[in-house]
Amino acid sequence: MSRGAAFTYSPLLPTGDDLTEYRLVTDEGVDVVEGPGGRRFLTVEPSALTQLTAEAMHDIAHYLRPAHLTQLRAIIEDPKASPNDRFVALDLLRNANIAAGGVLPMCQDTGTAIVMGKRGRHVLTDGLDEEAIALGVYQAYTRLNLRYSQLAPLTMWDEKNTGTNLPAQIELYAEDPNGHPDAYKFLFMAKGGGSANKSYLYQETKALLNPQRMMQFLDEKLRLIGTSACPPYHLAIVIGGTSGEHALKTAKLASAKYLDNMPTAGSMLAHGFRDVELEAAVLELTRDFGIGAQFGGRYFCHDVRVIRLPRHGASCPVAIAVSCSADRQAVAKITPSGVWLERLETDPARFLPDVTEDHLEAEQVVKIDLNRPMAEIRAELSKYPVKTRLSLSGPLVVARDIAHAKIAERLDAGEPMPEYLRDHAVYYAGPAKTPEGYASGSFGPTTAGRMDSYVEKFQAAGGSMVMLAKGNRSQQVTNACKTYGGFYLGSIGGPAARLAQDCIRHVEVLEFPELGMEAVWKIQVEDFPAFIVVDDKGNDFFEAVTKPVLSIGKR
Repeated sequence: MSRGAAFTYSPLLPTGDDLTEYRLVTDEGVDVVEGPGGRRFLTVEPSALTQLTAEAMHDIAHYLRPAHLTQLRAIIEDPKASPNDRFVALDLLRNANIAAGGVLPMCQDTGTAIVMGKRGRHVLTDGLDEEAIALGVYQAYTRLNLRYSQLAPLTMWDEKNTGTNLPAQIELYAEDPNGHPDAYKFLFMAKGGGSANKSYLYQETKALLNPQRMMQFLDEKLRLIGTSACPPYHLAIVIGGTSGEHALKTAKLASAKYLDNMPTAGSMLAHGFRDVELEAAVLELTRDFGIGAQFGGRYFCHDVRVIRLPRHGASCPVAIAVSCSADRQAVAKITPSGVWLERLETDPARFLPDVTEDHLEAEQVVKIDLNRPMAEIRAELSKYPVKTRLSLSGPLVVARDIAHAKIAERLDAGEPMPEYLRDHAVYYAGPAKTPEGYASGSFGPTTAGRMDSYVEKFQAAGGSMVMLAKGNRSQQVTNACKTYGGFYLGSIGGPAARLAQDCIRHVEVLEFPELGMEAVWKIQVEDFPAFIVVDDKGNDFFEAVTKPVLSIGKR
């Protein structure tokens, strides 16, 4: 019997040195006590875990990392960026500035709360850490102007909003973080549905592991991400993995920059590493897509992380994930010196250019009066090509998933299309809570594709003739718009706080108030930015840019 190689060990994901800049949250609730054998133990009260979590969830709803804001500013200053790239980047910077006021969160989808903790062997708690962390999530979501998005399954088919945004996804590990037995380290994330839904797992083979085939594969798969998760993205790609689920989790961590300090070369220790050369090649690939920062250009991605992992010889999982324009995460730690949270940017105004609209290249902006009859609105839109920038003013009806399902049931029962969907453009959205003194809470667009299956039925019945949301649509929507004379307008995904403060003047519930943020609303908007994405002639802006162009042997 042959003997195996000598035992060696490396963490599968060596994270490297922690270079984070922290701020002190509190020095209460932590203490150091003497233990047997001269060891010193860090004691952490449940209140410290709760306070840290509540503060972290507040910060990531309102503040961004300076590096992310620097990347937005760089788009505005890049002469190769398209006018639409610059327009989106400027709007996202304005949104960040409004959100930093601490009232309106940067995105209306304030996300699923995700917490990962690594507790050193010399850290003592009461053992109910998950409950204390969940309480912090509860406090943040119930006290702040955040949205409740979590649905409790009552039966296999029936659900009800929990009204607290619980449960959170909490994962705790017994591990000395960075070799420190007396430290407790955390990653806090808020993951909205748009970006969470753009996590992909592909089960490939050894045949993928050559440069030409890899780039062909990525040219095809990355285009499928589309824009519904609000680019520019922080894109993460993981190649290999001891299991599919581990590859997906690694991709999520990489998209949050949690693995930035990994090694950049592999070894026989079989640890993961970053391939920075492939990162640069993939970033350039995405520059050539033409998708850009939502409506054409170069900035589909801010940056790319590529992680290579070991794999079973019979498996080659590939995981892809993104962090969106609401790049919401922060790391934290509890040490003998106190409770510490990553210092995010509280003054994003310093990243705004001195010149705003004049800083952008001149481009036609068509003003659309939504107070007119629907036939006149459609006739006006029909004059312009796809990708035309619009400014909308007047009434919109707001309806999304559950409302669409209920209206479809009415049509199936022989009832007519509600007048509000015949007379007005429909905006797919769901607002966060409304702060005192505001017309609405953060109120950005939701992913259009979730309503695709309703469009043909609704337009045949005279409704949803002009739709407004984010992201690309399916061919069935393009076909329906050509058949019935409809339009799909794309709104910028991401600047929900700016839309609430600057564009939404009045909000009222029309129907289904019991559905909360899923109710049917009527809102009045002023200078609401949008683009023509699908027109009444069967043209779709995204049709060309979502088709792969690489083949084996070409680049």
